[in-house]
Amino acid sequence: MSASVVKTDVALVGAGIMSATLGALLRQLEPTWSITLFEKLDAVAAESSDPWNNAGTGHSALCELNYTPRTANGDVNIDKALAINEQFQVSREFWAHSVDNGVLTNPSEFINPIPHVSFTHGPDGVDYLRSRYDRLSRQTLFEGMEFITDPGEFSQRLPLMAAGRDFSNPVALNWYENGTDVDFGALTQQLVNFVGGGADVFFGHSVTNLSKQSDGSWLLTVRNNHTGEKRKVNAKFVFVGAGGGALHLLQRSGIKEAKGFGGFPVSGEFLRCTNPDLIAEHSAKVYGQAAVGAPPMSVPHLDTRVINHQPGLLFGPYAGWSPKFLKNGSITDLPFSVRPGNLLPMISIAPKEFGLLKYLISELAASPADRITTLRDFVPEALGADWETITAGQRVQVIRGTGVKGALEFGTAVVAAQDGTIAGLLGASPGASTAVPAMLDVLSKCFASQYESDWAPKLGEMIPSFGKSLSDNPALFAQVWDWTSKSLELTRASA
Repeated sequence: MSASVVKTDVALVGAGIMSATLGALLRQLEPTWSITLFEKLDAVAAESSDPWNNAGTGHSALCELNYTPRTANGDVNIDKALAINEQFQVSREFWAHSVDNGVLTNPSEFINPIPHVSFTHGPDGVDYLRSRYDRLSRQTLFEGMEFITDPGEFSQRLPLMAAGRDFSNPVALNWYENGTDVDFGALTQQLVNFVGGGADVFFGHSVTNLSKQSDGSWLLTVRNNHTGEKRKVNAKFVFVGAGGGALHLLQRSGIKEAKGFGGFPVSGEFLRCTNPDLIAEHSAKVYGQAAVGAPPMSVPHLDTRVINHQPGLLFGPYAGWSPKFLKNGSITDLPFSVRPGNLLPMISIAPKEFGLLKYLISELAASPADRITTLRDFVPEALGADWETITAGQRVQVIRGTGVKGALEFGTAVVAAQDGTIAGLLGASPGASTAVPAMLDVLSKCFASQYESDWAPKLGEMIPSFGKSLSDNPALFAQVWDWTSKSLELTRASA
């Protein structure tokens, strides 16, 4: 091997929330390991982790109705909601531990208390929210949820949504006071600052290729995007946390676990409120129901944001389409991702996902006036002059292939080589909110022996619920909730 090759124990590709979380975990679990991080852009969290590129909901299934679908018999399935809430609690615990131990500072820079609210109207919508409330409010992690149908109470809590509303059409809310808004950009920046204290961090550098070596390590080719200079880096372990760009690198690695995977890119846009008076009238994250036939990612929501300590207000998403896998990607991303191993699975999903295609076509055809009309379902008196359009982050939905058949998935998937030398994360929501459990999954798959023996006690100190179910342990949940709320400077309202 050439003497000019730089060696590192861990190479992290991408400076988003996933790589930052994994780096922060490894720096505490194995402080002697060398870590090198490469980011294509010139800043931390400039893609999907950027606060204006996502809704920052802190996805814990408190308000997202796509996690509590109605079943054929009219019941409500809460299994996914319970699983996602458990995952978010793990992230909260790690963040709280990080604040307590100086890994993170000033929690109000990245997390703030904001009610999470589900909203429906019409008799069917009211019945659905009542059933959802009946199922969820009995669960430990959802204790304190309220069911509201009174127009006066609605108006008091959501004045912006009440103004001009015709309450002859019944409304319903599931209200959870103790939700959060998370600025994943600020959180990622703080985590990278910690990782960078014991690592080499290179911005404006792209990993263009990687190849497996005879000793099991990986040789990375890295290009300086400003000078064109190339360098070689040898890493014992590689994590590809490059968002939509992860698929290409995993394909280039040649690992069999990445074969059959494809990606379907969907871009998103939001309306951002420009009127401070309207922003001040609304303090909640309110999620509604997706239109009939629309995919889960299209769930409309009116979101209070807190970015740089300043409140903001978003509504969306409005879907668009681009062949790019990253907001700063290339129009060749989609065609270059098509390989013999995923071609048939990608083709096979088209007939099954006609609803998605129809939805995208209708979104692309929508005018600015159409978008304001959609907004008025939430804000009846909305005026176009008070809102501007912003382009959010690019999302790449996972296509998982089995033989000649494929399935479009709307979650996240960890792809790891059997020998544990390389892993990557594909997919979108709930994404950033569950970064900690996702990276624990990476560690358990890639470092099985250390994970079970050396790391488990340390992880138990960082995450008191490690290896346990908070849903099944109300006393532990109460203890953990009080601790995380105090450390993260969040307050828990009385039920």
